[in-house]
Amino acid sequence: PPRERATSASEAHEGTDNTVSAGARRRVEVTGRVQGVFFRETCRREAARLGVSGWIRNRPDGSVEAVFEGPADAVEAASAWCRQGPAHAQVERVTVHREAPEGLTGFRVD
Repeated sequence: PPRERATSASEAHEGTDNTVSAGARRRVEVTGRVQGVFFRETCRREAARLGVSGWIRNRPDGSVEAVFEGPADAVEAASAWCRQGPAHAQVERVTVHREAPEGLTGFRVD
């Protein structure tokens, strides 16, 4: 599907659209061995380091879903981090969806 699976190059240019003042938002779905490997907590720390807001949660199908909001470059970096995850994760697929920013603050682990 077009634009569903984002690449760094395409995301790097997304900050030039009409959402510049509000920043960027991406919803990221990560499949593979991503539960029980501290993916969510490590992601929370990475989000804090990058200065992005949002949330992350386990899904019943064994995947992880996260939302990142903030400056486009930081959101891109957080999304890119999900492609590898923490040391014990085995990421099989990462799908990134563009969404309109909602003005989230903080980062929570659900």
